[in-house]
This record gives sequence, C-alpha cells and structure tokens, in this order.
Amino acid sequence: MRKKIVAGNWKMNLTLAQGEQLINDILQAGLRLKEGQEVVVATPFPYLQKAKSLLKNYPGFYVAAQNCYSEKSGAYTGEVSAEMLQSIGVDYVILGHSERREYFQEGNAMLAKKIDQALANGLKPIFCCGEPLEIRQAATQNAFVAKQLEESLFHLTVEQLKQVVIAYEPIWAIGTGLTASAAQAQDMHAFIRSQIANKFGREAALHTTILYGGSAKPGNAAELFAEADVDGGLIGGASLIAADFVAIIEKLS
Repeated sequence: MRKKIVAGNWKMNLTLAQGEQLINDILQAGLRLKEGQEVVVATPFPYLQKAKSLLKNYPGFYVAAQNCYSEKSGAYTGEVSAEMLQSIGVDYVILGHSERREYFQEGNAMLAKKIDQALANGLKPIFCCGEPLEIRQAATQNAFVAKQLEESLFHLTVEQLKQVVIAYEPIWAIGTGLTASAAQAQDMHAFIRSQIANKFGREAALHTTILYGGSAKPGNAAELFAEADVDGGLIGGASLIAADFVAIIEKLS
C-alpha cells in the first residue's frame, strides 16, 4: 500500500511566532491519521528545527525543507546542503518546484544532482513536475512531463526510487483563475505512473506516491483524492490557514 500524504508548503511566508502558532493550531485539531497516512510541513529554512521539535511526539507528522543545493559542500554562499538538513533531522525536501524552475532557472540536470544529494543523505525528495499554460494549450503536456521525469529521475535504481514522492503541478492552474478538474489530474497522474512502470516496473509504479499540487482546497480535495492515482496533495496557500489545512488532511481516504 502506497503512502497517502498531505504536504503543506509555506513558501516564503510567516514569522517564527506565526509558524509556531500555525503548527500548534493544526496539532490541536486532534487529527487521527490512518495507517499509511502522513502530514508533511515544509517550512522556511530558519524554522525547520522548531517545527521538528513541535512535531516530534506526533506520529505521522514530518518536516520538509523547501529546497537543497546540488553540491555536497563548498563556496556557495547562501545555499543549504542536503547534509546540513539531514544533520538537523529533516525528513523530506521539496525539489523542482515550479517556482524554483521559473524564478531560479533550475533545470532537469541540476535537479537530478539535487535528487542524488538528497538520497545520499537520507532525505526523501518530493519531486515536482508539471507543465505551463502554453504546453497544456498545445496538448504536449505528456511529452513535457515525461522529459522532466526522464532527465531527473530515470538514472535512479528501483531502491532509490522507493524513497521519492512525485508531485504533479499543473502550473497553468496555479494563480491563473483556471482550474484543473479531478479528471485532468487523474489523467496526468496515471500517465506519470505509466512512465514509472515503463522504466522501473509495475510494482515500483504501484508503490510510488504521486501528489497533486494544483491549488487543492477544502472544497475540491475530496474529489481529487478520490481519484485512483491521486495519493494526496502538495498544498500551498491553504496550508497557511490551520482550519483549511486540517480540512484537507481529513479528506485523505
């Protein structure tokens, strides 16, 4: 049985005090996670240790960094290595988010190196993939996403792949007023799983958790999570509101 995960990506938001309050509000909701369900909180770098300490006594709750660098160490001022994250007990790391790709020009080859660094240091990557509006309008989204997977993940072994979570982000449906339907999400998730099966085998594909990262909210989470190949969500704005984030987690089946 593959994991069902709701991950909250805070992006560059909240002060330390606000973040601590948010986590406490989520915990006070008294969520009862089922077997195989996880909640991941991806805080800004300065808050990771605090988040880890707040969540340490809550089974099923984990902490993620929002990025790491592609090299082990060195003269890279302002960057954070996977080894540093591992040393403070971080569990997951988000890699390849559409904002990193767009604003910081992170390409597939660099992301392959980041994946390697994360895995070498015991971190579980949440690897983001997905197409912008012009690719969707041209109906070439499958080829676009297939290339992202091939160039960043297909060098891995089956055992390494087992540590990777994939998050599909329909970039065209984030902050544009457009909405991806549950059927559109399912179609792409099924395609991603088929690509994993073709490369790594059917068993590996069936055990790969694939999250939806296209502005899931309390109102559409249940419909999305009910799809056969949608295993949870990578949540942005709604993860900053405790009641909304809790409501989304409660929609996990």
